[in-house]
Amino acid sequence: MATKSWASGTRVAKSDHSKPKAGELAYGKGDILTIVETGTGKQHYKARHNTTGEEGLVAATNVREREAICVDPSLSLMPWFHGKISGPEAVSKLLPVEDGLFLVRESIRHHGDYVLCVSYSSQVIHYRVIYQDSKLTIDNTQYFYNLLDMIEFYSKHKGAIVTKLLKPKEKEGTKSAELELSKTGWLLDIRELTLGGSIGEGEFGAVYEGDYMGQKVAVKNIKCDVTAQAFLEETTVMTKLQHKNLVRLLGVILHNGLHIVTELMAKGNLVNFLRTRGRHIIEDVCEGMEYLESKRLVHRDLAARNILVSNEGVAKVSDFGLTKLDCKASDNAKLPVKWTAPEALKKEKFSTRSDVWSYGVLLWEMFSYGRQPYPKMSLKEVKELVEQGYRMEAPEECPPSVYALMRCCWEAEPRKRPSFQKLQEKLERELTKQQPCSG
Repeated sequence: MATKSWASGTRVAKSDHSKPKAGELAYGKGDILTIVETGTGKQHYKARHNTTGEEGLVAATNVREREAICVDPSLSLMPWFHGKISGPEAVSKLLPVEDGLFLVRESIRHHGDYVLCVSYSSQVIHYRVIYQDSKLTIDNTQYFYNLLDMIEFYSKHKGAIVTKLLKPKEKEGTKSAELELSKTGWLLDIRELTLGGSIGEGEFGAVYEGDYMGQKVAVKNIKCDVTAQAFLEETTVMTKLQHKNLVRLLGVILHNGLHIVTELMAKGNLVNFLRTRGRHIIEDVCEGMEYLESKRLVHRDLAARNILVSNEGVAKVSDFGLTKLDCKASDNAKLPVKWTAPEALKKEKFSTRSDVWSYGVLLWEMFSYGRQPYPKMSLKEVKELVEQGYRMEAPEECPPSVYALMRCCWEAEPRKRPSFQKLQEKLERELTKQQPCSG
C-alpha cells in the first residue's frame, strides 16, 4: 500500500478559476491548495483549498510547486515586537489611532516584563505583561508560554483587554514571517495536525510523532520566542533543499510557539540504529552532504545523532539549526567539540572541509556501533590533544580502507581533506579494499 504524501502535492494556483464546473474547486491566482489525492492519469488532482476548506478537482497544469523562502534577516516571527521603547514612543507609532492596532514592547520600569499597547476609541491603552514562573500573564488568570501564544490568543479572544488584536504595527525594517510562510505555501493548518507521543528531547524543544492529513510526521516544537526566531533560518534554508538523503521539510505551524513539521523517520537516529545494524548507509550520508556542498552550505553539526533513518533503512541528514552559507563568519553558537574541526574550534572558521572532518568522526561512530567519540576523554582534553595531532584509533574490526578514509578527513590542513564529491568516489571503491590516502 502506497504511503500518503500530501506534502509533494501542496501547490500554488497559477491563475484564477472562479467559475468551476460540477465537482471542480474554485480558487484564485496565488491561492494555496493541498492535494488530497491524484486523479486518473495525473491530469487532475483532488485538492483542498487552504483558506475555504472546500474540496474539488483542479487541473494539474494550473498549479505549481511551492516557492522557496528567501533567507532574509528582516523576516520576523514577531514583527509587532519593538524592543525597548518608552510609552510615549509606542503611542506615537500607533497614531493615528485605529481600533485593534497593536504592538509589544519591553517594559522600561519592570525589568523582564513586557507591555502590550493597543489602540482603541481614540486612545492607546498599555497592558503590563508580567513574566512569572516562566510564563506570561496580563490578568493572573490567562497564562502563556511566550509572546507568540499571547498575541495569537488575544487576536481570537477579547479576554482581559479592551478589544481583540486586529492589526500588528510592524517594527520598521521587519517583514512578517507568518505572511511570507502563508504566501509561499509553507504555513500549515494546526487543525489538521494530531500530535502523538514524544520521540525525542533536544536542547531547544521536544520532538513528537504526529499525523498531518493522513501522513505520519515528526514535529519539533520550539516554545521560546528567541529560539523560535533563530530556527526560522533553519526553516527558510530547508525550503530550498530537496534531496533523497536530506530530511524533508513539510511545513511550519505557528501555534504555542513554532512547530517545524518534517517527514517521520521511523527508525530514529543513527546512534540507535547502529547498535543493531545499518553501517551500509554511510554512502547515504555522504550523498546528502555532497548535495549540501554543491549548494555551498555548511552543516556545522554533522554527527550520528543528526542522521535519521527511514522505515526503509534510508539515512537522511537532519537538524539544520546551525547551517550557514559556506564562509568564515563566526558566531557564538555552542559547538559540539568532539565533532568539530580544529580550525573551527580555535578560530571559528567553518567550511565544507570542516564538515568533512565531522564526517570522519561520524564514520568512527558508525564503525564503533554508536559509541561516543574520544571515549573517557574530557572536552578540554579533546581540544588540546587534537590540536597537538592526536587522532582516534580505528574501531575494533573496522576495515583498514574505512579507517584510511577517516584519517583523510582528519587532516590538520583543511585544504588537504577530500571534498564530499571525492569522498563519495572513494567510498564506492574503498569500502571493500584499502586505497592510498590522497586529498
